[in-house]
Amino acid sequence: MGECKVTVDAGVCKMVSVINAKMNEDGYVDVKIESQCPNVLKLSWSLKPEFAFMIVETPMIKTDIYKLASEDLPHTACPVPSAIIKAIEVAGELGIKRDVHMTIE
Repeated sequence: MGECKVTVDAGVCKMVSVINAKMNEDGYVDVKIESQCPNVLKLSWSLKPEFAFMIVETPMIKTDIYKLASEDLPHTACPVPSAIIKAIEVAGELGIKRDVHMTIE
């Protein structure tokens, strides 16, 4: 079964989040998050196991993750929701482990 760990340094806030995603025996992906950010922690408490295929096929604003992020994260540019979805995609064996980079100049 697939698993994935994503570490996010969110940038200017300097808060680090570690996302651990692992597919369970039912084919759903469980997500656990450790974070320095209280808002990300709040979001993490509401996460439920997700079926990876449904996440990657659902329009972004209709995913549970982005809905929760809209409620719990005050900063729209926070990269954590995207990282959660990438972790689910990889742990669900629908993507490969490849780093994502943003360069801000």
